[in-house]
Amino acid sequence: MSVKASQPVTRGSTLPGQPNDSEPIQVVEFLLGSENFAINLFDVKEVVEYTTITKLPNVPSHVRGIIDLRGEITTIVDLKQRLNIREESARSIEASRIIVLDDKIAASKIGILVDDVTSVSTFEGNQVDYTSASVNAQDTAIIGIIKRKVKVKDKEKNELIIWIDLKQLLTDIDAAV
Repeated sequence: MSVKASQPVTRGSTLPGQPNDSEPIQVVEFLLGSENFAINLFDVKEVVEYTTITKLPNVPSHVRGIIDLRGEITTIVDLKQRLNIREESARSIEASRIIVLDDKIAASKIGILVDDVTSVSTFEGNQVDYTSASVNAQDTAIIGIIKRKVKVKDKEKNELIIWIDLKQLLTDIDAAV
């Protein structure tokens, strides 16, 4: 599966990083354990299958190592480790995916290791809850919680997707590698 991003849509904001309720947001959805997460579509260059990762010495535990991606050395960050998610996936590591980030996200080539990429989706701004996104006011890696209505056995319920800010999460990576 390969996802190519186009140029970002210019949008007005109510608060920094928050789109207006009437403006759609586009995200790449993925799984970490059994939880749904999302990142901005325009932060993604492509999605590639898992490949062997060469470990690096003296780096933080969430830096898995490096891969050679079409001739370019790409640092791989284990997003589960970075977010302290302890739940193991039922899938093997070989079934994981690497989301290669756009060059504007970090100073070096970075890919994030996730359990699976499920879709590219568009949501309306009013489907995002920004107020309950963080228990800790200092934790700014969560942009908001996206609520998607799904039908389960003829009942409608909200499925929650944690929308994260990769720029904030990866601020320490460039200094580590």
